[in-house]
Amino acid sequence: MKDTFYAYIERLQDTITSKLEEVDGKAKFQEDLWKRAEGGGGRTRVIENGNVFEKGGVNISAVHGELPEVLRKQFGVEEGNFFACGLSLVLHPINPFVPTVHANWRYFEMYDSKGEIVTQWFGGGQDLTPYYLFDEDAVHFHSVCKEACDKHDESFYPKFKETCDNYFWNAHRNEARGIGGLFFDYLKENEEFSIQDRYKFVTEVGNSFLNSYVPIVEKRKAIEYQKEHKDWQEVRRGRYVEFNLVHDRGTLFGLKTNGRIESILMSLPPVVQWKYNHHPEENSEEAKLLSVLATPKQWIQ
Repeated sequence: MKDTFYAYIERLQDTITSKLEEVDGKAKFQEDLWKRAEGGGGRTRVIENGNVFEKGGVNISAVHGELPEVLRKQFGVEEGNFFACGLSLVLHPINPFVPTVHANWRYFEMYDSKGEIVTQWFGGGQDLTPYYLFDEDAVHFHSVCKEACDKHDESFYPKFKETCDNYFWNAHRNEARGIGGLFFDYLKENEEFSIQDRYKFVTEVGNSFLNSYVPIVEKRKAIEYQKEHKDWQEVRRGRYVEFNLVHDRGTLFGLKTNGRIESILMSLPPVVQWKYNHHPEENSEEAKLLSVLATPKQWIQ
């Protein structure tokens, strides 16, 4: 399965970066191949200073080796080796009316002392972080997520949407990072779903990504904006940074397994503001966004 999934994310990276270059119309992804001393490596692709995207990355990696101590404690084992691979992307647009987007799809195996698989699972999802809220964009994004889920099990969307809302929650701010989407983890084989079923579901979601995001970009990228709109975007980007550095499990996993720092922190936006005790004007578009982030919303009735 690990070879099958890695081949899939290699193809998906090519598909996504090609389309995003077409959408941007100016910038091209720079590719950076890297190796991890303990085993494995990756292919980082970063786009910067384009017509549409201020910064973004679409990265794949496959790492393996002995389980670090922190993961041995997490999994309750004294020894063992692991393999983990995945695709992770974040896109920070220039225009504050275009939302930031994040997605990742990953696969994990853990082995005993004989090299036998003792556990394996898939994880991933995709979520949207707007700076100005357009309800129809939120509905579109969630509709694509739901359609992908419903092809496999109609219980998936409400369950993984709720998991996403709970996960991307900036607890120290008591607000959501964005308007959610899907988040799932530890999707193992069970009586209902084989590991092949899990693979088909995760790749269905991965294949849906461009349709969930690109139409929103095309609709909003030419909207005129002022400095105050850009300032608000940069303030909200600060909340994005806070989540990634304080709460995000993927970031912490990379740091604790001696991952490549440049690739791990690629998710951070290039320009950010932190203003002391900043609050938007009452009844403003900025305040409207915060009211939605205070309580996760059901976008599809």
